[in-house]
Order: sequence, then structure tokens, then C-alpha cells
Amino acid sequence: MKIVIAPDSFKESLSSEAVAQAIAKGFASIFPSAEQVLLPVADGGEGTTDALIAATSGELFKQSATGPLGTPVDAFWGLLGDGKTAVVETAAASGLDLISVAQRDPLNATTRGTGELILAAIDKGARHIIVGLGGSATNDAGAGMLQALGASFLDADGSEIPVGGAGLALLDRIDLTNLDARLKDVTFNVACDVDNPLVGESGASAIFGPQKGATPEQVALLDKNLSHFAAITLAATDKNILNIAGAGAAGGLGGAFLGFLNAQLKSGIDIVLDTVEFEKNLAGASLVITGEGRIDSQTVRGKTPVGVSKRAKAFADIPVIALAGSVASDADVVFEHGIDALFSVVPGVVTLDEALSNADENLFKTARNAAQLLKLGQSLPS
Repeated sequence: MKIVIAPDSFKESLSSEAVAQAIAKGFASIFPSAEQVLLPVADGGEGTTDALIAATSGELFKQSATGPLGTPVDAFWGLLGDGKTAVVETAAASGLDLISVAQRDPLNATTRGTGELILAAIDKGARHIIVGLGGSATNDAGAGMLQALGASFLDADGSEIPVGGAGLALLDRIDLTNLDARLKDVTFNVACDVDNPLVGESGASAIFGPQKGATPEQVALLDKNLSHFAAITLAATDKNILNIAGAGAAGGLGGAFLGFLNAQLKSGIDIVLDTVEFEKNLAGASLVITGEGRIDSQTVRGKTPVGVSKRAKAFADIPVIALAGSVASDADVVFEHGIDALFSVVPGVVTLDEALSNADENLFKTARNAAQLLKLGQSLPS
């Protein structure tokens, strides 16, 4: 029997690699001769770099980068096992979690650090870069990232505009003369699971600005500035990013990738599963096991467990078991999307701290129990 184990991380508790290992240990205790293929995965958000490094025997690089408020932060990026593909998470250098709630300031936050990580990856030889857009603290339309890559965003006097979403109001023209020449040989796959346009009622500022600290008045200003940015971008590149689905992701960073870096915006889990050659690993599999920290009705909207189950069903109608730290009351909807059995790993009423600290043991025991049930089913008379 061949078992493919492809879980996401359990946030604040276990990496996707650790989750896969705990599940593998549980199943091996009941099916010791089964072939196991461990494929730690992610949906393009937090943990994507770690998951892809683990799945491809890649390397993690840590470096200082410009944080969202301009001060240095400890950031990271990954180079996958092929030596040519890099992974950059926007949140690693430009993330909301890098600053306190009181410090949130989308008027002045910059994506420059994300551009610095991309440059570092190119310096190491990467020519294909996977970018996760989730968790940004910014609303600068990616201007900071593009400045780090060599572009100039100039005001009417020919000076660089101030950083952040507020500075876009002063933008008069974009000079791409010094944009890093190596970028023309780099392809970008951008993990984006939202379809928000750049501006408007469902745009970057209106939908995501408040959680980044914007007041209603600031939301209106930021939205106006993004519209202005789109107009200047059209003049510089002949590309209209104003209403493209996904352009509003990460405070307009999606628009920057579309307008200036010829990127493709795709579902994060699909990018990850393609990168780890998921279908190739499914060949001959009898069972797929997936999971993440919480499974609920939102799991069907681009999250790892359903992304995995849909691929498994499409490939060969392979049975799929999902394990989760928390199973919500509305989670039954996942049964309509390829998951055949769903188990919570929490053994009873416990505190959150207990659930997090005992996640490894709970995963092992639940995986073992699921395997024991599967073995019992094999022995029942037909």
C-alpha cells in the first residue's frame, strides 16, 4: 500500500513537515510495510517557504531586510532543490505581524524589503520565483518593491516620492531605466487567493486597509492614490491594472507584479502542488492524507486540504482522509469537495495552550487510530 501524506502546517504549533512526520509515524505503527511519501505543502501563505524547502530538499536563507516601517527586520527566503526556483513570502519582510497593532500605518508602510528578498534570490541564481502575497502591512501598490529592483518613482521635480501609500499622491512618472536587467529572464508565479481589483468598494484599500490600520478617511485617500498609481503605470507600461482581478492583493502588490514583472497570479495551493509534482507522486497511491490546523466551511476556498483532495480525486479517485486541530460545525461541506473522512486530533476539552503544545502527540494518536480503523475495515466481511 502506498500512502501520500500532504498536510499544511498547524499554525503556531507544527510545521507542515512536522505534521507529515507525525502522521507517518502513526500510520507506520499499524501498516509498517506501507510505502509512505511525505509531501509537506502550503496554500501560498505562512509556511509556504518551509513546506517547499522540505519537499524539495532546498535551502533557507536568512537576511536582514527593510521592514514595513523602514527599519531592518530579520527576514528569509528559500531556494528549492533545483537551485533555480526561489520562494519569497511578502510577510517575511513586509508583513503585518512584524509590527504592533499601534504601529500599523498603511500611509507610510513599504514593500521595499520584499524587493530586497527578490534581488537576493536572483543573486543566488534563481530564475523562477514563487511569491506568496498574504499578510502584508502595506498599501503602496508595490512601489517599494519596484524601487528596490531599480525602478524610480518620481514627483514633478524629478525626486523620489516618499515611501508608502500616501506618497503615491505625488507620483508624476515612473522611470524603468535602471530596473534590474536580469528581471527579463525571471518568471514569477504569484500565489494569490483573492480576486479584489486595485480600487473601488472591493479594492485593496476598502477591503484590507482597515485591518492594516487605516481610518475611513485614510481608506478614501489610499484608494484615490492607487487609482492615480494605475494611471501612471498605464503611461509607463501600456498596461491597465486598475480592474484586474487580484491586482488589489497585498495592498496593490498584485498589481505591481502584473504591471511590471509579467507575473501570473494563481491559486497558492495549485502553485505549491505543481512545484512538488503532486500528480507524479500520486501514481500508485491507495490513500492520501492531508490536514491543517482548522477545517471549516472556508476550507473549500483555496485551502490546502481541499486543494489536495481535488487533485487526488481528479487523478485517480483516490480516497482522502483529513486531520485537523479544530473541526468547525460547518466543516461537513468538505465532503462535497473530495474529502472522504475527517478527524479532529484534539482528544477532548482542552485549553488552546494544551492543544498547541500536545499537537505532535495528538496527531500521532489520531493517525494511528485512523489507520487502525482502516485496517479493521479491511478485515470485515463484505
